[in-house]
Amino acid sequence: QVQLVESGGGSVQAGGSLSLSCVVSEDTDMTNCMGWFRQAPGKEREGIAAVTVGSTSIHFADSVKGRFTIARDDAKNAVNLQMNALKPEDTAMYYCAMDRLGTYCYTLAVDALDEWGQGILVNVSS
Repeated sequence: QVQLVESGGGSVQAGGSLSLSCVVSEDTDMTNCMGWFRQAPGKEREGIAAVTVGSTSIHFADSVKGRFTIARDDAKNAVNLQMNALKPEDTAMYYCAMDRLGTYCYTLAVDALDEWGQGILVNVSS
Protein backbone atom coordinates (compact mmCIF):
# COMPACT_ATOMS: atom_id res chain seq x y z
CA GLN A 1 0.00 0.00 0.00
CA VAL A 2 1.34 3.40 -0.94
CA GLN A 3 2.36 5.72 1.87
CA LEU A 4 2.55 9.50 1.81
CA VAL A 5 4.49 11.12 4.64
CA GLU A 6 4.26 14.82 5.34
CA SER A 7 6.78 16.91 7.23
CA GLY A 8 7.49 20.53 8.01
CA GLY A 9 4.39 21.71 9.81
CA GLY A 10 4.37 23.69 13.02
CA SER A 11 3.42 27.01 14.50
CA VAL A 12 4.05 30.43 13.03
CA GLN A 13 2.82 33.96 13.52
CA ALA A 14 0.57 35.60 10.98
CA GLY A 15 2.56 36.87 8.03
CA GLY A 16 5.16 34.14 8.39
CA SER A 17 6.06 31.24 6.15
CA LEU A 18 6.19 27.47 6.37
CA SER A 19 7.28 24.81 3.93
CA LEU A 20 5.61 21.40 3.86
CA SER A 21 7.22 18.38 2.25
CA CYS A 22 5.76 15.04 1.25
CA VAL A 23 7.52 11.87 0.22
CA VAL A 24 5.63 9.05 -1.48
CA SER A 25 6.58 5.38 -1.13
CA GLU A 26 6.07 4.62 -4.83
CA ASP A 27 7.26 6.19 -8.07
CA THR A 28 5.23 9.28 -8.81
CA ASP A 29 6.31 9.87 -12.39
CA MET A 30 3.17 8.14 -13.66
CA THR A 31 0.82 9.80 -11.16
CA ASN A 32 -1.14 12.37 -13.11
CA CYS A 33 -1.86 14.64 -10.17
CA MET A 34 -0.21 15.40 -6.84
CA GLY A 35 -1.54 17.95 -4.42
CA TRP A 36 -2.52 19.13 -1.00
CA PHE A 37 -5.76 19.62 0.85
CA ARG A 38 -6.50 20.85 4.34
CA GLN A 39 -9.11 20.52 7.03
CA ALA A 40 -9.66 23.10 9.71
CA PRO A 41 -11.38 22.16 12.97
CA GLY A 42 -15.09 21.81 12.42
CA LYS A 43 -14.86 22.47 8.70
CA GLU A 44 -15.03 20.48 5.49
CA ARG A 45 -11.92 19.34 3.69
CA GLU A 46 -10.67 21.96 1.24
CA GLY A 47 -8.60 21.21 -1.82
CA ILE A 48 -5.98 23.93 -2.04
CA ALA A 49 -3.21 23.04 -4.48
CA ALA A 50 -2.43 20.62 -7.27
CA VAL A 51 0.25 19.96 -9.87
CA THR A 52 0.11 17.71 -12.90
CA VAL A 53 2.76 15.23 -13.99
CA GLY A 54 5.64 17.09 -15.55
CA SER A 55 4.41 20.19 -13.71
CA THR A 56 2.65 21.33 -16.87
CA SER A 57 -0.34 22.68 -14.97
CA ILE A 58 -0.77 24.03 -11.45
CA HIS A 59 -3.96 25.04 -9.69
CA PHE A 60 -4.72 26.77 -6.42
CA ALA A 61 -7.83 27.49 -4.47
CA ASP A 62 -8.73 31.17 -4.34
CA SER A 63 -8.11 31.11 -0.60
CA VAL A 64 -4.37 30.50 -1.08
CA LYS A 65 -3.70 31.84 -4.56
CA GLY A 66 -0.78 34.25 -4.63
CA ARG A 67 0.49 33.09 -1.24
CA PHE A 68 1.19 29.36 -1.71
CA THR A 69 3.32 27.58 -4.28
CA ILE A 70 3.54 23.90 -5.10
CA ALA A 71 6.33 21.89 -6.65
CA ARG A 72 6.77 18.22 -7.41
CA ASP A 73 10.02 16.35 -7.89
CA ASP A 74 9.30 12.96 -9.41
CA ALA A 75 12.96 11.98 -9.20
CA LYS A 76 12.52 12.08 -5.43
CA ASN A 77 8.84 11.02 -5.36
CA ALA A 78 8.10 14.25 -3.55
CA VAL A 79 5.75 17.19 -3.60
CA ASN A 80 6.23 20.34 -1.59
CA LEU A 81 4.02 23.22 -0.54
CA GLN A 82 5.53 26.61 0.23
CA MET A 83 3.19 28.77 2.28
CA ASN A 84 3.84 32.50 2.58
CA ALA A 85 1.93 35.37 4.15
CA LEU A 86 0.14 32.92 6.41
CA LYS A 87 -3.11 33.96 8.07
CA PRO A 88 -4.84 32.60 11.18
CA GLU A 89 -7.51 31.13 8.90
CA ASP A 90 -4.84 28.92 7.33
CA THR A 91 -4.69 26.96 10.58
CA ALA A 92 -5.57 23.36 9.72
CA MET A 93 -4.34 19.84 9.23
CA TYR A 94 -2.61 19.67 5.86
CA TYR A 95 -2.61 16.49 3.80
CA CYS A 96 -0.47 15.46 0.88
CA ALA A 97 -2.46 13.54 -1.71
CA MET A 98 -2.43 11.89 -5.10
CA ASP A 99 -4.94 11.31 -7.87
CA ARG A 100 -3.77 8.83 -10.47
CA LEU A 101 -6.42 9.85 -12.99
CA GLY A 102 -5.73 13.55 -12.63
CA THR A 103 -9.20 14.98 -12.01
CA TYR A 104 -8.13 16.72 -8.83
CA CYS A 105 -5.69 18.86 -10.76
CA TYR A 106 -8.58 20.56 -12.57
CA THR A 107 -11.31 20.51 -9.96
CA LEU A 108 -9.58 20.51 -6.54
CA ALA A 109 -12.40 18.17 -5.56
CA VAL A 110 -11.13 16.14 -2.61
CA ASP A 111 -13.41 13.22 -3.52
CA ALA A 112 -11.24 12.65 -6.61
CA LEU A 113 -8.18 11.77 -4.55
CA ASP A 114 -6.94 8.19 -4.36
CA GLU A 115 -4.46 8.33 -1.51
CA TRP A 116 -3.38 10.77 1.17
CA GLY A 117 -1.07 10.96 4.14
CA GLN A 118 -1.71 11.15 7.84
CA GLY A 119 -1.63 14.92 7.78
CA ILE A 120 0.44 17.53 9.54
CA LEU A 121 -0.68 20.44 11.67
CA VAL A 122 -0.13 24.05 10.69
CA ASN A 123 -1.04 26.60 13.34
CA VAL A 124 -0.99 30.30 12.56
CA SER A 125 -1.38 32.70 15.46
CA SER A 126 -2.47 36.31 15.19
